[in-house]
Amino acid sequence: MTIHRIRLLGDPILRARCEPITKPKSTAVRVILDDMRETLRDWQSRFGSGRAIAAPQIGAPVRMVYCEMDQPWALINPEIIERSGALEIEEGCLSVPGIFDTPTTRAERIRVRALGRDGKPFELEASGLLAICIQHELDHLDGKLFVDYLSELKRNRIRRKLEKDKRNRPARVEGVRAPAL
Repeated sequence: MTIHRIRLLGDPILRARCEPITKPKSTAVRVILDDMRETLRDWQSRFGSGRAIAAPQIGAPVRMVYCEMDQPWALINPEIIERSGALEIEEGCLSVPGIFDTPTTRAERIRVRALGRDGKPFELEASGLLAICIQHELDHLDGKLFVDYLSELKRNRIRRKLEKDKRNRPARVEGVRAPAL
């Protein structure tokens, strides 16, 4: 298992539509899922936040999500098949560190169809925070970030903050490229 660098806003892989997994029972799929789990847990131990991660955030342009809420969830080729209700929430992202903003509107309840770690199909009904996390991560699989839901004024403010953070970061630390919101 490898702990990967989280890809940050500005990295082109975060804007690409991810490819479906064609061999869900392969060793490569299990390795990526294990790497996602370990990378998320490392982030949680260092920063005390983070509930889920999508494959492109560790550089894998494939349709997989790993979520730790109530129990661990591995979602391969996930798709939302039903939505209901609406919540306006403050949302953040591992790929946009230190930025939390409102309002992002998400469905309050969803039904998701996916393959599990074992490659077997299942459906999951989720509500509240789990539903929000899954919707957020599925956006990553389509090249979308939560900042895309914000006004242009807020996106520009975030861009300026991230550029300032990059200028103030020591040169040896990997930074954020100029964000393309």
